[in-house]
Amino acid sequence: MWGMEWIAYVVATVFCILGAVCVGSIVFSLPGTWMILGLAAIIEVVDGLYLPDGRSQTFDWWVLGACVVLAAVGELIEFAAGAAGVKVGGGSKRGMVGALIGGILGAILLTGLVPVPILGTLVGVLIGTFAGAVIGEISGEKAKTVGGSLKPATGATIGRVLGTVGKMAIAIAVWITLSVAAFWG
Repeated sequence: MWGMEWIAYVVATVFCILGAVCVGSIVFSLPGTWMILGLAAIIEVVDGLYLPDGRSQTFDWWVLGACVVLAAVGELIEFAAGAAGVKVGGGSKRGMVGALIGGILGAILLTGLVPVPILGTLVGVLIGTFAGAVIGEISGEKAKTVGGSLKPATGATIGRVLGTVGKMAIAIAVWITLSVAAFWG
């Protein structure tokens, strides 16, 4: 069935391209690794429609399972790095929550500050993380001064950068693993 074999290569190529976009989406605070895994799951559901005889699936289940574990580790790294940054800076839980919310809002609302794709979003996330941590620290029952909130906010921002880099590295590993499996699985 040579006629059906080329479809598997087209699907693998499209998966690789979309997977790269998903990796890039992590900068926007989107769950890019999980989106890659979602694409892989969709491919698995429709495998029987296009795979040539002799192949029953694109991705081995153990590969998908390992990638799910890696994705979970990436989420833990991102969360732990941001939390550790606030903690190292002497911040509170309120500052951590503020940094998280600020980072998401910064990605959405401040992307236009730098009219360069991805870079603008990254700047927005960093400004939002910093501002959110400051707001979290200066509000509430045990409020700090603005000056007293700068160290935790700086820690949160550095933690956010390190967490995003770590999560992106894991997303790249998942993307490469599944891309190789899509072509040679």
